[in-house]
Amino acid sequence: MRAIKAFSGFSSSKRSSVPVPSEFFQELLADIEDINELKVILYTLWFLQRRGSVVPYIQITDFQQDVAFMEGLVCGDSNPEQALSLALSQAVERGVLLHATVRANGREIALYFLNSALGRAAVEAIQQGRWRYQADTARPIEIGRQPPNVYRLYEQHIGPLTPLIAEVLREAEDTYPPEWIEEAIQIAVERNARNWRYVEAILKRWKEEGKGERKTGADSQEALRQYSEQWQKPVRKPR
Repeated sequence: MRAIKAFSGFSSSKRSSVPVPSEFFQELLADIEDINELKVILYTLWFLQRRGSVVPYIQITDFQQDVAFMEGLVCGDSNPEQALSLALSQAVERGVLLHATVRANGREIALYFLNSALGRAAVEAIQQGRWRYQADTARPIEIGRQPPNVYRLYEQHIGPLTPLIAEVLREAEDTYPPEWIEEAIQIAVERNARNWRYVEAILKRWKEEGKGERKTGADSQEALRQYSEQWQKPVRKPR
């Protein structure tokens, strides 16, 4: 039996939250007995939320590429791939997931959709030949890859947390991608401008003009100008 690993606690960030339909608790939770089926369903809900509604399906390879997820499956006498296949079949048989097959690059590709209005419409479009599969080349989404913690980054690179700063950071975490915050703090460190207002100026510039449209040097110079103009103003408390 695997030792129980202590849980460090839930984040208060809205970005880390995943909505779970109420039907899951009302109709499914009490009936699902297989732990792997339960994991597959919850993982699918999490994955589709992270990926976005533009790509409303999940593939077997998406599960398989996530090492942490595959290692967490209960295999018994089977291997992780077999355990995954069985769990997916059970979720489809139960009607939680919908299965459709498309042909691309000379091979059959299995796609899984949530049994929702969007998922049902997608499967119907595939069956009628009105939907063309396009491979998603984005970086794989993994449960083992944790976004940087803004509070830890602040303490490591800028200074000690105060209740007011914690509120400001919580608002920033809900407004900007965690990777942006990490990069903006790194720029502040490199420019020897270890102040949150400087970091915030970079983030606002990226949000207004597009992160990929300006060079790092221009971002840091603009942030320095904004910080210099406002250095005497107190940190604004979020509404």
